[in-house]
Amino acid sequence: MSPGPVMTIRPMTVDDLPGVQAIESASFTTPWPTHAYRQELEGNRLAQYLVCVMGGVIVAYGGIWLMVDEAHITTFAVHPRYRRRRIGEQLLLALMDLARRRHAREATLEVRLSNLAARRLYEKYGFRPVGIRPRYYSDNGEDALIMTTEPLELPVMLDRIARLRTELAEAPAPSVEPDPDDGAAPVLDAGPRRLATATRNGGLG
Repeated sequence: MSPGPVMTIRPMTVDDLPGVQAIESASFTTPWPTHAYRQELEGNRLAQYLVCVMGGVIVAYGGIWLMVDEAHITTFAVHPRYRRRRIGEQLLLALMDLARRRHAREATLEVRLSNLAARRLYEKYGFRPVGIRPRYYSDNGEDALIMTTEPLELPVMLDRIARLRTELAEAPAPSVEPDPDDGAAPVLDAGPRRLATATRNGGLG
C-alpha cells in the first residue's frame, strides 16, 4: 500500500492569508478580515498561528496567544471539504506542542455550550470545564464554556499526549482529495467579531 499524501503543519505566513481567508469565509458567520490576521502575524508578539497543508492546499489553521504562562487557543478551523479526517486532531496536537515549546503552563479556550463535537475533542486531549462566560458569542448571545488543561508537564498529560500522538501516527493518512462541494459549510463555532476574544471553532476533522 502506498503511503498517504504528506500533511505538513507549519507557521502561518502572510502569503498564506488567501487560503486562510477561504476557510474563514466557509466556516464562520463573522469571519475575521485578512488585515486582522496580517496585524496578528506582523505586530502581535503574543500570537502564533499554524496552517495545515495537504497537496499544496491550506486545509486548516489555528492559533494561540501566550498570556503570561497560559496558552489561549484563539481560533481553530478545518475547511468544510476536508473535515472528518482527524486533521483537526493533528492541528490541536501541534498547537499543544507549540504551547509547551513556548513554556506555557496550561492551555485554555472557550467553546459554545452547544458545540458537542468540539467539546468531545477537547476533552479527549485533556481539557476540562472550569467555568461559563454568559452571552459570550456576539452573533447570537450564546454562553461559552471555558475549558482548561491540567499543567502540560504533568505526567498524566504527557502520557495522554504521547498515547494520542501514537494513535494518530498509526491511523491511515487523510486523503488529499476534497469532499464534493455540496454547498454545506457547517458552522460549529462562530466567534465574535473582535479578534482573539474567544476561541472560534470552525469545524473539526
